[in-house]
Amino acid sequence: MVKLQLSPLGRFSSSLLVAGSVLFFGGCATQTATSPSPSIATSPTTATAPSIATSANTTGQKNVRVSLAFLFQSLDAPLLVAIKKGYFTQEGLNVTYERGTGNVAAISNLGTGKFDIAFSDIYNTLEFNDKNPSEKIIAVAIPFNKAPFSILTLKKNGINEPKQLAGKKMGAPAGDGPRKLWPLFAKEIGIDPNSIEWVTMEPKLRETFLVQGQVEAISGFSTSAMPSILKAGIKAEEVNIFYYNDFGLDFYGNGILTKASFAKENPDTVKAFVRAYLKGLQDTIKDPEAALDMVMAADESKLMDRNAEKVRLQIALEKLMITPEAESLGLGGASPERLGKSIQQTVDGFQLKTKFKVEDIFDASFLPAKEQRMMPTAAERKALK
Repeated sequence: MVKLQLSPLGRFSSSLLVAGSVLFFGGCATQTATSPSPSIATSPTTATAPSIATSANTTGQKNVRVSLAFLFQSLDAPLLVAIKKGYFTQEGLNVTYERGTGNVAAISNLGTGKFDIAFSDIYNTLEFNDKNPSEKIIAVAIPFNKAPFSILTLKKNGINEPKQLAGKKMGAPAGDGPRKLWPLFAKEIGIDPNSIEWVTMEPKLRETFLVQGQVEAISGFSTSAMPSILKAGIKAEEVNIFYYNDFGLDFYGNGILTKASFAKENPDTVKAFVRAYLKGLQDTIKDPEAALDMVMAADESKLMDRNAEKVRLQIALEKLMITPEAESLGLGGASPERLGKSIQQTVDGFQLKTKFKVEDIFDASFLPAKEQRMMPTAAERKALK
């Protein structure tokens, strides 16, 4: 069980609670690295032209089209910081991005050539590669060192350890990633995966079902679920979270993905993108308040809730990004042993035909030198107020 305390960075409880839901959103908004402000572009050709190799614009910069995992939010702060500070421009790149409609859709759109880069998880990517071996997708950096896969429940439901989920109703959309991995999680905690009753709902109703008592627990992503639960009037201390990472499924979070063919044809472009993004990530970790200010300023709709985005970013930084492993390996890196184990668990859990290895999904050669992507020290990190 883990708990969330909204305290300053560096003092955020190591027992932070984080879980979440896969959200699906329609529409698209394209933004560019060369614009003086992240305004929405109107031309649809930025999003739809098929990509075989990067093209150059009139300024000589290489165009790179990026798909976010979900709707633009504070989790995308490193990308926006890199845009606003000109890191991509310095690398000779003209980066545009669009809101996503979920991890699976981001991977699918990348596979079709609609985008050159996408932010999504490597485990759904394994499933895509298993079904589409000729359109192989790889991760070239993994900025989220831990996955937000979790089970959330309200303390009043009396579920204080995962084993107590047996006999309960648990809610999630049909395609939810943590739900798909539930049989593996159940095995790790020592209960029958069929001992719970699944209740299926639309993604936007997941937290509502929990708050209203229609289910006793939900599975999902912490960075999506907690802001919604808190906004419903539930206090952080009234929620119990069980992270998959804490119970035998030590998975990585979202990575920077690209098609293997694109990386082969444009290695310098991919390396430049990763370098610039990781600089933005370092700046976000150093000054998350300034990064959040940039995110809120980029919201032309003015519908984003700053408190919700603060919770989302704080959870991501302190639970998913700033970890002992990331401090040791450097930002964007991964342990071959840990990644290999999680790949095998995914192959078993998703019943994939292909027996994937680490080198089939992650290519660390696109990362900059370790000394260029080190985690900012605790002394360098400002608090997120």
